[in-house]
Amino acid sequence: MNTPPDASLTALSKPLPLKERFLSELKKGLLFSLYFGSWFCALTLLAATSLRERPIPEAIFGLALIKAGLCAKFMLLGQAAYPIHYDKKNGLIPSLLKESLVYLLIVIALSWLEAGVDGLIHGKDFLKSLAAFGHGDPLHIFSLALVYWLIILPPLLFLGIKMALGSTTTKEILLGPPKSSDD
Repeated sequence: MNTPPDASLTALSKPLPLKERFLSELKKGLLFSLYFGSWFCALTLLAATSLRERPIPEAIFGLALIKAGLCAKFMLLGQAAYPIHYDKKNGLIPSLLKESLVYLLIVIALSWLEAGVDGLIHGKDFLKSLAAFGHGDPLHIFSLALVYWLIILPPLLFLGIKMALGSTTTKEILLGPPKSSDD
């Protein structure tokens, strides 16, 4: 039976026990990591093949997966600091457009700080490492932000649809009705 959207939103607003919250966040983190990992590995493969690098070193995919884990963590931090809000009056896309830009700013800001910390770890000056973020090239930083935004938008749309329609309805639309034991 479908859960009405309002009932699912009410269920989401009730605080979950600590163990359930932890497991839910862990599951979201793993799903975000897999999602970002597939994107970053695909972009890494594209970059390596564009440079005609042969053989393609496997280590670059490990770095892509580490970056995916960090971005997943940043998304979870962003959702904790700025929870997704769906405004029925404006519709899903306009509601989530602002949200996606806020999450993008959070991911870019945390990636920028990550560059500074990475510089410290490798014995470089923190401020110089911050300045070297995106090779210090505003156009490169813009293109990086554009790609990150395009990567971030689909999961936010999915979460918005889930908020609007309820979890059960969203699963049925995407995966079909649950399989019964009679099938």
